Amino acid sequence: MKRTTAALASLAAALLFAATGVVLAAQPAAAASLVEVTNFGSNPGNMRMHIYAPDNRPANPAIVVAMHGCGGSGQGFYSGSEFARLADQYGFLVIYPTATQQAGFGNCFDVWSAASKRRDGGSDPVSIMSMVNYAQRQYGGDLQRVFATGSSSGGMMTQALMALYPDVYKAGAAFMGVPFNCFANAADFPPTNSQCVNGRMDRTPQQWGDAVRQAYSGYSGPRPRVQLWHGTADNLIPFQLLQEAVEQWTNVAGLSQNPTSTDTPQANWNRRRFADSSGTVRVEAYAIQGAGHSLPSSGMARVAIEFFGLTGSNPPPTTAPPPPTTAPPPPTTAPPPPTTAPPPPTTPPPGSTSCRVQYTADSWNNGLVANITVTNTSTSPVNGWTVQWTWPNSQQVTNAWNATITQSGNQVTARNVAYNGTIGANQSVSFGLQGTHNGTNTAPNRFTLNGAACS
Repeated sequence: MKRTTAALASLAAALLFAATGVVLAAQPAAAASLVEVTNFGSNPGNMRMHIYAPDNRPANPAIVVAMHGCGGSGQGFYSGSEFARLADQYGFLVIYPTATQQAGFGNCFDVWSAASKRRDGGSDPVSIMSMVNYAQRQYGGDLQRVFATGSSSGGMMTQALMALYPDVYKAGAAFMGVPFNCFANAADFPPTNSQCVNGRMDRTPQQWGDAVRQAYSGYSGPRPRVQLWHGTADNLIPFQLLQEAVEQWTNVAGLSQNPTSTDTPQANWNRRRFADSSGTVRVEAYAIQGAGHSLPSSGMARVAIEFFGLTGSNPPPTTAPPPPTTAPPPPTTAPPPPTTAPPPPTTPPPGSTSCRVQYTADSWNNGLVANITVTNTSTSPVNGWTVQWTWPNSQQVTNAWNATITQSGNQVTARNVAYNGTIGANQSVSFGLQGTHNGTNTAPNRFTLNGAACS
């Protein structure tokens, strides 16, 4: 996904906007205040720490680490998000770290260095662990109830902390983040020319899951529950990275890529839930229709805290609810189409290709979002691919990512883009689309890859 020069010029401003989010919540009315801690322990990331401890709290309160976006600060995220107000209501501690890594924009959490991708490897994750331990020593924080959340760069670090310290963080809520290990190295960050953020990082669920497992090799204990949020019109961190993160964390949890339930808890909030065999929801993903790079907005912090199980009368969700009886209106704003379409493949292989297709879709009223994974099950690579199918109803594609899609009547043709034209033997490629339907969104019953039928 390419950006225009104008968009890149405004990137720093957009990241700064994401640091605080849209909601400018009032300062907590209680006497408690935000306190800076200067000597909290080992600090290889050279970070600053602020903590909010509400006056009314139990002897062993839960700990929430809440992290800003690039260009922001702990104080800014305290003022611009709802977590401190919720802490007053429910009695948990909130740690607000401030990142100091520059990465071209200033104050970005390190999720790219080799040190940041290894448990106890150094950099920001170790500094944040020191803050958590300080909260336990100084305020009696409960190390069995530690949670992470954050926006943009903070959403990226949320996923990193769950990968590196699955024995510490019981759950996390990442807003507009990216999967763990999406950034190859420091050269891939900031996002101006990033393989990750420009939509060219397409891995299989197994590859994403392996990245998490390798961060703490040998660990076989329980993994955190994961909540993911992303706007469909995000022009900074592409919406399709929500699906990559879903693939990563469902694989880590040993779950199917197919959700156990889908619903719309609020207008334009499309939620997929992935529950294990006991009915416990391990992963849930929110696609916010028409939202840009502006999360969390009003009410979302409370949903995250409810997911953590910190609202008292609302324990963590354990079973997926039935689908709603009514659905919201279709999205009013679709993500912008790519500025340039790549040429079709020039040398498609013959029609003897062996392949397998996995199709998943979320539907609401007259809208849909679908993700398609094509696996080359032959012993030879596919160089240049065309996937075709026929809609069984009146579905119409309105937008796509990781593929160029055209439609004639009910016949749909998806072609590779410049960066994903090769599918190695026993390898996969994924692409997605947004569309409309007439009230019935039946899945296609047949796909072809370069003319050959897929299973």
